[in-house]
Amino acid sequence: MTASSRHQFLYALNPLAKVVGFAPAMVLLIFVRDLATPASFLVLAYAVILIGARLTGRLLALMLLALPVGMLAIGVGFSLWVDAALVAETAPFLRIGGWTLYAGALEIGFATALRLGAIIALALIGGLTTTGPDLVRASVQQLRVPYRIGYTALAAFRFVPRFGHELAVIRAAHRVRGHHGGRGPFARIARGWGYIVPLLAGAIRHAERVALAMDSRAFGAHSTRTERHLVPFRARDVIFTVASLAASAAIFVAFFPWQLS
Repeated sequence: MTASSRHQFLYALNPLAKVVGFAPAMVLLIFVRDLATPASFLVLAYAVILIGARLTGRLLALMLLALPVGMLAIGVGFSLWVDAALVAETAPFLRIGGWTLYAGALEIGFATALRLGAIIALALIGGLTTTGPDLVRASVQQLRVPYRIGYTALAAFRFVPRFGHELAVIRAAHRVRGHHGGRGPFARIARGWGYIVPLLAGAIRHAERVALAMDSRAFGAHSTRTERHLVPFRARDVIFTVASLAASAAIFVAFFPWQLS
C-alpha cells in the first residue's frame, strides 16, 4: 500500500471482505430483469469506488466515460435484437419505414446493459483496490485454502511480469540483429511466432529455478506453514461486509419487482 492510498478506506480492508460483501449481489443480478435494481447497484458501486479508491485520470475516464458509453452501446444493440413480436404490445419508440422499435425492446436492452455494468462496477470495488497476491494470502489464511495451491497461484502472479520483461528483451535483441520482418499484420504474426520458442525456454528455466528453491525450503513437506505476510480480518472488515450485504438486501427489497402469489 502506498502512502497516497492509505487515506482511502478500501485499500485497508481485507480482500475477502470486498469479495464477500458484494458477491451475492453480483450473482443475483444475473437473474433480475428490471431497470431499477441494477441501476441502484450501479450507483452504489460508483459511490463506494469514488469515495474509497484512489483513481488515476485513466481510471476516472474509464469509470465516467468508457463504461457508460459501453453500456449505451450494449443497450442499443440488445434492443435491436429483441424480437418485435414479444414487445408489440408496448408503445412504439421509433419507426423507420416498416420497421418499428418498441419501448419494450429498449427496456429489455438497457436492463441487460445495466446488469452487465452493475456487475462490472461491483467487481471493480475489489479489483481496483486489491492485489492478486493479497487475495491469495487472505484465502490461505482465512478460508484455509491449502497453501500448496495458494503459493502456486502466487508463483503464477510472479510469472506474468517476468514474461513481459523477457518479451521486451527478446524484441530488443531481434531489433539489434535486424530481424524486423517488415510491416503489416502478417509480419506481426511472423514476429510473434519467433518470440514463442525463446519465451518457452525462459519459462522452463524459470520454473526449474522456482522448483529447486521451493524444494530446498521443504515446500509441501508439512501440512501447515507459517506466514511472513499476514492479511488479518479485523473488525472494520466485518463492519464493511455486513454493511455491504445489508445495502444489497435493502436494494433488492426496495426495487426488485417481487410477485407474491
